[in-house]
Amino acid sequence: QVQLVESGGGLVQAGGSLRLSCAASERTFSSYAMGWFRQAPGKEREFVAAMSGSGGNTFHADSVKGRFTISRDNAKNTVYLQMNSLKPEDTAVYYCAAQRAFYSGIYYTAPAQYGYWGQGTQVTVSS
Repeated sequence: QVQLVESGGGLVQAGGSLRLSCAASERTFSSYAMGWFRQAPGKEREFVAAMSGSGGNTFHADSVKGRFTISRDNAKNTVYLQMNSLKPEDTAVYYCAAQRAFYSGIYYTAPAQYGYWGQGTQVTVSS
């Protein structure tokens, strides 16, 4: 059972930056594809970014491309989401997700593809 704990959320003004962290309990962390999703009130959970277990492959949603960057440190069992140039529409609860992958180069973009989720961290961007 993989446990994920997010941190780093908070209140920031538009144009500001935040870095989210997600620490995993799994010793074989590098075997897991990792993803970030977000959910605003009244909306469905939305894909933000994903990274393969090796860290060699990443994918970002068009809405955050060029502003957000996913990264990971397998030695620390942690995945990060660096968020720059934040906009009010980025306001949401952000969740990290993990799924064991057969190949180190795979990542997933759909919520149903992930078996493990963190509790979420609130990000609020004021205008």
